[in-house]
Amino acid sequence: MRVSTAFNRLLQIPGATVTEVAIGDGDIEVHLRPRARLLRCPCGKRVRAVYDRRRRRWRHLDLARCRLWLVYDIRRLNCPDCGVVTEELPWARPGARHTRDFEDMVLWLAQRTDRTSVSTLMRCAWETVTAIINRGVAELLDARRLDTLYRIGVDEICYRHPHRYLTVIGDHDTGTVIDVEMGRSRESLANFYTSQPDSVLTALETVSMDVSSVYTSVTTEHLPHVTICYDGFHLMQWIQRALDRVFAESVRLPGYATADWKAARWALRTGENKLTDDKRALVSQIARTHRRIGRAWTLKEQARDLYRYDHEPGGARRLLKAWITAAARSRIPVFVSLSKRFRKYFDSILAAIELGISNALLEGINAKIRLINARGYGHHSAQTLTSMIYLCLGGLQVTLPTKT
Repeated sequence: MRVSTAFNRLLQIPGATVTEVAIGDGDIEVHLRPRARLLRCPCGKRVRAVYDRRRRRWRHLDLARCRLWLVYDIRRLNCPDCGVVTEELPWARPGARHTRDFEDMVLWLAQRTDRTSVSTLMRCAWETVTAIINRGVAELLDARRLDTLYRIGVDEICYRHPHRYLTVIGDHDTGTVIDVEMGRSRESLANFYTSQPDSVLTALETVSMDVSSVYTSVTTEHLPHVTICYDGFHLMQWIQRALDRVFAESVRLPGYATADWKAARWALRTGENKLTDDKRALVSQIARTHRRIGRAWTLKEQARDLYRYDHEPGGARRLLKAWITAAARSRIPVFVSLSKRFRKYFDSILAAIELGISNALLEGINAKIRLINARGYGHHSAQTLTSMIYLCLGGLQVTLPTKT
């Protein structure tokens, strides 16, 4: 069997035939010839005339211990629409010096480990891995991911100190990241809204977020028809902090040892359904001794019940109004202040309770982004981190070249 025939069967390069093989000490060069006579422009047109040629090499998957290179005299064509451009090749992405199989292997590994390990395994430069990720994400990120979008979540994450933020938009139904914008300002979220076609914006029904005046105002301006849902976790944080403040003001250290004070505080913060017998007895004792703490703890549990149970139609509205009234009449200044805030954001809080939507998805995505950032020991630019976010959390499907 001829060497060229053997390599044709081994490599099966799409759209090309092996004509010559040169084997060196650590490298193998495989020379190719195109099967098609017509040249294909990136715009889709096919022409016959060749403008000029230039020899170029592409790095392919290693063969045994040798680096494998594909050698081909790439042609340029004179497209009537695009002018003089380089022909499109089936075995490599435009502008790449590595084959699709090599890049797909890098992308698959980068989804699962750090770039330094990928560069060591694939025997290429660290910067090469970054370039392949950017190029692969640009091709694989499909605009069709926005076609079925109707419930999104918005949150920000600090990716580098001091105060370097990204605005992350996620899809509640697929659990994937659909967009990443620089900063956490009005312009950050507005860029996402303005870049989408009217069909996508019209289909949106719900936007979840934390209680952010910036994101709320931008969403109301661009999407006046959507329902804004404020995350219940952040609202419960307000209530827990209010309870901590009431406890700190009512219980002084001379009456409790430090360990007892911490135990009492954590018992009060624990949900009623998760209390052990000892903690339940401790909470009951504190409530009998300090009526203000008991009242604050009751308000905290009533607020938790708003999110814990399913309510009949109109039930959530009635219970939320009752809670606001009880907090306003509690004569506890911090809870009176909370009642005013809840009354101000009443519609968005109620929507989150009735629809059962929170920003838990975005919080989980942010945790994974921190892991991606730590795995790469930080990233030199926001663009590099953004590409990694899309690659790992954007729902991109990378197929290994060994799978058909």
